[in-house]
Amino acid sequence: MSNTIQVEAARIPDRDRLLRELEEAGLKAKAVDELGITVKCTEGDEEASNEIFAHVERVIMSIGASFVPTKHEDVIYIRPPVG
Repeated sequence: MSNTIQVEAARIPDRDRLLRELEEAGLKAKAVDELGITVKCTEGDEEASNEIFAHVERVIMSIGASFVPTKHEDVIYIRPPVG
């Protein structure tokens, strides 16, 4: 695992809200490109990765959007459900 986790949002407003929430939680997050967020964490820290994923899930639920966060390696993708 790298020392950063990448989050790829589906929409800019979701990315902006998630960025604020991650920063408020004390995580070192910054916007990257149009829809991305990079979050710094300790290298090899699976707990940090799980914490970030949990924040993403909570934000998606509070927005009420029909998006599904999925984690693959060091990237969390926020996409519409398949099917």
